[in-house]
Amino acid sequence: MLMPRIFGEDLFDDWMRWPSMRDFDEMDKKLYGKHAAHVMKTDIRETENGYVVDIDLPGFKKDEINLTLDKGYLTVSAAKGLDKDETDKKGRVIRQERYAGSMQRSFFVGSAITEEDIKARFEDGVLALSIPKKEMPKLPEKKTICIEG
Repeated sequence: MLMPRIFGEDLFDDWMRWPSMRDFDEMDKKLYGKHAAHVMKTDIRETENGYVVDIDLPGFKKDEINLTLDKGYLTVSAAKGLDKDETDKKGRVIRQERYAGSMQRSFFVGSAITEEDIKARFEDGVLALSIPKKEMPKLPEKKTICIEG
């Protein structure tokens, strides 16, 4: 069956989904519309000395991205605001796909990693992180404790 399409999206997408699926999808649509599944895509590669993490953040600037390390969790967050000044723009808006909002993603990197160990570079909309491999401190071997009495 042929479905009408405008700008690469099905007009009947929202009608054909189950009600519970629509509610779940609305969370991401508020930030990036129907293309929310395509943002913050991440590739993780293991190298001999560590891990290389590439995160797609198209449309963001370096100062809109924040990296934090807390209790072994590396959190990448990005916030974007749109220019709401419509007075100098001419014409009426027919379609708007750009939104303002924030998003974040967390990765467990281990409690042995410090902020100084992680190297970050942002170029052409891709955040590249280099995280070294560090051995976790070894726990003492299992020993039996005698009960007195």
